[in-house]
Amino acid sequence: MESSLPKLEDLRGAAHGLMRLQDVYNLHVESLVRGHFQQISDPVDFYKLSVSDMLSGDDCFLVGKVAYDLEDYYHSVLWFEEAVRLFRGTEWSPENEGTLEDALDHLAFSHFKTGNISHALSLSRELLLHDPMNRRVHFNVEKYEKLLNENLPATSSGLTLKRPDGIYLRTRNAYEQLCQTKGSQPKHFENPSLFCDYFTNGSPALFLQPIRREIISLQPYVVLFHGFVTQAEAKNIRKYAMPGLRRSVVASGMNQATAEYRISKSAWLKESAHEVVGKLDQRITLVTGLNVQPPYAEYLQVVNYGIGGHYEPHFDHATSDSSPLYRLKTGNRVATIMIYLSPVQAGGSTAFIYANFSVPVVQNAALFWWNLHKNGQGNVDTLHAGCPVIVGNKWGMFKNKNFHKVTCTAVTNIVHPKIIILSSSTHSPLVQILFKFFSYVQHNRTYTEEWWKPLLYILYFDLYNGCQWLLFFNILQKILFCLHPKKETHKSLELF
Repeated sequence: MESSLPKLEDLRGAAHGLMRLQDVYNLHVESLVRGHFQQISDPVDFYKLSVSDMLSGDDCFLVGKVAYDLEDYYHSVLWFEEAVRLFRGTEWSPENEGTLEDALDHLAFSHFKTGNISHALSLSRELLLHDPMNRRVHFNVEKYEKLLNENLPATSSGLTLKRPDGIYLRTRNAYEQLCQTKGSQPKHFENPSLFCDYFTNGSPALFLQPIRREIISLQPYVVLFHGFVTQAEAKNIRKYAMPGLRRSVVASGMNQATAEYRISKSAWLKESAHEVVGKLDQRITLVTGLNVQPPYAEYLQVVNYGIGGHYEPHFDHATSDSSPLYRLKTGNRVATIMIYLSPVQAGGSTAFIYANFSVPVVQNAALFWWNLHKNGQGNVDTLHAGCPVIVGNKWGMFKNKNFHKVTCTAVTNIVHPKIIILSSSTHSPLVQILFKFFSYVQHNRTYTEEWWKPLLYILYFDLYNGCQWLLFFNILQKILFCLHPKKETHKSLELF
């Protein structure tokens, strides 16, 4: 049983999670200890639990001790104050890790480190009433009295505690406001370009049962597909992923490592192992028009966020040529689709920082956006974050579509002159010609070089030389499927 019991790492993780909720959602620590979610600026609970449980003085002491050991005295002061308040007037329990004396000692030193000398002195004097023979505390009292007598400027009891700086200090305020749903949220009734409809994407497979599409944003282009998976599918995916869940990692130089700015567990699912994965890949292709079969896309990644689980602002695509993503030789991430596999009672929104809007968790829905512009450059407006989960257990599934990074160069010296003249006059009918070609191949399953070679040259000049990478790769891929049909590509052939 010992292997399944919580360890010291779990205790520290829970403490960090509570402090994260405190910061991101601006929670009042005293109310949080009582099981209420009240913001410092608003005494009303923004979410009410059906059953709430108070933290004990020892619980608060352990949270404060985690911050104290990291020299994070902003958080240690707030949590040690609650520990002292709860320890006072209560009897010590053998199950407690700390005592009133411990809490007073740590709180006094925390106040000293934040510059509140007068409060540190009064707490140390109170500590001497419980432990009058403590020579170290006697020395501290003398030290604090001397500092106060020297009239140092940073000895006032009215000092305001300051949060420690983080990695994402520049976007922290916007991130936290969006997690609290305070950004300029999309309003469909004010912007006619944002709408909801029944979407088929021109696919016969969706004609009788179109997907419910909600346009969330145009820049960046973000779409929410409602009812993308069924309850049974979501349950099966969670069950399949459970044995493979491991702490999520991020790129760190040449390697991958865990990081405090991403707290979750993840697992990768392959189509060969689970039938439902193949069905979802086909469904993603239908609504997005993208080939998401490896190696054109990554495997499905299932992610689980527990209480306090989050992912601070980040890009899904590589922002540097030295990114580990390129070392995998899979290309950059052109698009992302995120499927919500469970409900979340509070928290867990996806916040787009620069675009200034957030999307709450919608069970069984899928959120889709483009990471790159048409020219292959990264879209900075896709900077996004996964807000911490307050109540619930957030399950999500990610699929990233990749393409290889290429350089736009002139190719007129490669193409035959007659093809160049022909291409300049057939740019508009090109799409119609290609459609006829695809229809011919699909119905007759026959083709000759006379069909595809001239089309491929025209396609190369018009689209490739014009840097229309996505359209070029998409059509070229379909031509190659036609020219080299295999058993595993027949399904892909039917899709277009």
